[in-house]
Amino acid sequence: MKNMVDGRLLLVLAACFSLAAQTEKRYEVVASKNVMVAMRDGVKLATDIYRPGANGVAVDGKFPVLLERTPYGKSGAPATGAAEYFVSRGYVLVAQDVRGRYQSEGRWRPIVDDPNDGHDTAAWIGAQPWSDGGIGTMGSSYGGATQHALAIGNAPFVKAMVPRNAMSDFGRYGVRHNGAFELRWFNWVLTMGNAAPGTANAPVAAARAAADPAAAGALLDMGSHVRDYVTSLPLRPGTTPLKFAPDYEAWLIEAMSHGDYDTFWKDAGSSVVDHLAEYKDVPEYHTTGWYDSWGTSVANLNFAELRKAKKSLQRLIVGPWIHSSENISYAGEAQFTPDAALDLQAFHLRWFDHFLKGVDNGVDREPPVRIYVMGGGDAHKTPEGRLFVGGHWRDEREWPLARSVATPYYLHGNGVLSPDKPAEGPPTTYLFDPRSPVPTLGGNVSSQGTLMFQGAADQRCRTGFWLCSDTKPLSARNDVLVFQTPPLTAGLEVTGRLIVKLWAASNGPDTDFTAKLIDVYPPNKDYPAGVDLNIADSIVRARYRKDPAKAEFLKPGQPEEFTIEMYPTSLVFQRGHRIRVDISSSNFPRFDVNPNTGEPLNNNRRWRIAENSVYFGGSHASQIVLPVIRP
Repeated sequence: MKNMVDGRLLLVLAACFSLAAQTEKRYEVVASKNVMVAMRDGVKLATDIYRPGANGVAVDGKFPVLLERTPYGKSGAPATGAAEYFVSRGYVLVAQDVRGRYQSEGRWRPIVDDPNDGHDTAAWIGAQPWSDGGIGTMGSSYGGATQHALAIGNAPFVKAMVPRNAMSDFGRYGVRHNGAFELRWFNWVLTMGNAAPGTANAPVAAARAAADPAAAGALLDMGSHVRDYVTSLPLRPGTTPLKFAPDYEAWLIEAMSHGDYDTFWKDAGSSVVDHLAEYKDVPEYHTTGWYDSWGTSVANLNFAELRKAKKSLQRLIVGPWIHSSENISYAGEAQFTPDAALDLQAFHLRWFDHFLKGVDNGVDREPPVRIYVMGGGDAHKTPEGRLFVGGHWRDEREWPLARSVATPYYLHGNGVLSPDKPAEGPPTTYLFDPRSPVPTLGGNVSSQGTLMFQGAADQRCRTGFWLCSDTKPLSARNDVLVFQTPPLTAGLEVTGRLIVKLWAASNGPDTDFTAKLIDVYPPNKDYPAGVDLNIADSIVRARYRKDPAKAEFLKPGQPEEFTIEMYPTSLVFQRGHRIRVDISSSNFPRFDVNPNTGEPLNNNRRWRIAENSVYFGGSHASQIVLPVIRP
């Protein structure tokens, strides 16, 4: 009898759900392409509008609007897929090419014009008969930056935002990085905004960027030879085919030459922490990944500072992802659990349904932070050839976590990494030859083209990694100092900000110091040599060790403290693994190489081999401060 009742109940529930599915209204998508929307200075921006329709005609009525402003071509598959999903559920979708890109008029200046252009676009949307007066914004990377620009420009009608992997505060992390330059942006510009050679967008982007249409072919060809150009730095005006795209050449040369963190960077259009006062108070769901190129800006700066400064709801989710890849469950060579992948459209819909339609779906009552804690896997090799790292999701109340314990692990002269502080001893000195830099093997990169591999990677050279001419691990290089713990006797969770306090010196006026955190896996049947898995890295250019806004050269031979903050992470170092920190002076082509001469940035004519020294113990106790989570 009980089984019969349960069966009837299931039939009733199924009928109810079926009826709900039948009565829930679904719209057709009716598109208006290349509507030219005028900005305050008369420049017109190409805009596609997708409206709810029936029988091939847009229906009357007012609807909430979702806006995405992009430099990557508004008419691509992401926009059409979003239109099908959101418009059918009662939203208007507006996709717009930013100024100077694809079908929009004007000249391209990255982000600088977007506070005003975003404001004017939002005002135009709010005045349309199909708008109900509420706008939600979405987009990733540069499309995240245009959202922050909207808020800095105090755009009207904006009621909810989802800035994913947002390009922001990029004079500190993202374009310049503690004074060094992130060369993924060199690739971005030489490919006319990441329009990879051979793709449909490439010739369109080259033609739009060219001052002389006849030169578009030269720009297109240049994008196929980024490696040749990146190994021939510095970049000087008028010396490459980039001269045919003067807006792109001017910005790239200025960005590579301008190290001081001043108004050039602070007023670049999406620097959140530099414009908190005027930033619109709007609910935001910030998303990033532990291997994302904007992880530090998103988690440590944007979310943390906006949550303190604003009244509106601020949420943060951090997965194990590489840049703009929330819908996959791996990062480079690391495989995580299947639930690591995020259903992006459903994720957006819940946020917008609540703030634009007033749906009580509980999104406002969820914990403010959700993180994916990496680790716990059995380290087998998956059928796709990836290392199974594993992991799990966890809800938190804040970021960084209040319960984390800042735990120094000290660098010892004999290569040990330990919570025990060593006695002061002699420094270790190594030679840094800028003509033979340490090759980049994975990391927090994007827009990398053929230059780099994204995400997690075994720190061993091998076929397929550019600049690797052998199969040796990076730890075998004489210019890489390796510090590691003994095998752990119990698992250790590290979740939060990763900060290295390095005491070091050089015999020259300027150099770089790099730091990398590595999870050393013991051997197993699938990996007989074990795996040296990169977790996070960073760099500091010595001339900016004291003040990011003002260069000050080194006094040769004088030890000083360098603060190197890596990208944040959440990881359980498992029992039997080792925690390792590598110190060196290059990580190329993730960062440009310091010639060690002290010449102006992006204008050196000379190179010199530097003698760089790292100090240990006593008053010069080099260390990494790990945010340990106690069981």
